[in-house]
Amino acid sequence: MKPADHPPVKHGRIGVLIINLGTPDAPAAAAVRRYLAEFLSDPRVIEIPRFAWLPILHGVILHTRPKKSAHAYKQVWTEEGSPLAAITRRQSAALQEQLGEEVVVDFAMRYGNPGIGQSIENLAALGCERILVAPLYPQYCAATTATAMDAVYATLAKMRRQPALRSLPPYFDDDLHIEALKGSLERQLAALDFEPQRLLLSFHGMPQRTLELGDPYYCHCQKTARLLSQKLSIKTDIAFQSRFGRAKWLEPATDQVLAAYPREGVTRIAIAAPGFSADCVETAEELGIRGRETFLSSGGEAFARLECLNDSSEGMTMLEALLRRELAGWLPQP
Repeated sequence: MKPADHPPVKHGRIGVLIINLGTPDAPAAAAVRRYLAEFLSDPRVIEIPRFAWLPILHGVILHTRPKKSAHAYKQVWTEEGSPLAAITRRQSAALQEQLGEEVVVDFAMRYGNPGIGQSIENLAALGCERILVAPLYPQYCAATTATAMDAVYATLAKMRRQPALRSLPPYFDDDLHIEALKGSLERQLAALDFEPQRLLLSFHGMPQRTLELGDPYYCHCQKTARLLSQKLSIKTDIAFQSRFGRAKWLEPATDQVLAAYPREGVTRIAIAAPGFSADCVETAEELGIRGRETFLSSGGEAFARLECLNDSSEGMTMLEALLRRELAGWLPQP
């Protein structure tokens, strides 16, 4: 029995923390500069020796890129903020409702706000002695999944009373994921006012060197695309977007594929991004706006960007099932 003067201590709860990449706080150059400084300073993201990279980052990139990136964010910014922040917030709220009062659900961004460290501390303060960390990256990559977990471990390293920890494995080839993608894409394709000749599956690119160093990301993307294509009646292709810098990146490049399609007689297409759990500037602006312009200016006739799983019924059913599976033994199964 606790003594009468014992301070109140919250304990015994289970936490779930979903994590996404991040976003600036506003579609303005100053906010984008702060975000890019954090993002591009991560050695998991830019695998160039610090002494060579940091002068380039602070001397050139952070003086030129923020204005251009801010323009891209402005084109897709919503009343709720950036698409990524708004959707991740809605995913968190939906999961809280689905998982019930036995679990405390929160979300964090690897870069920007809310940060991973603060979110873990908040969950611990609410009495969460067990936390399931869920990086929402279907395909594993050191520059996404690993760096998110690095930040989690760095937070725990500073804590006197650490919670027990589990993490969601990559789910690139999980039947739950493939079926959710199939249902979402078929629903959106059926709603179009034209019949696409091709569905282009665009994944975020990475330097070719990452594959050569043993990162499984490229192979994970290929398997997601293959499994999904086997479920769909439309012909699919795979490509990689968001090239940056002069190094050789994974191929084929999305912009080059879009420009080449009309020359090959493919003038009606849909494009989807099954490597993203939520729409963001890379999907809404890079694919939906610039990708459309590239395709139509090259002779294309009809273009549709399909949404990510986001907080759709397909996406939330999948996330709940994935998380309940990882919570087995902590949370009673329904």
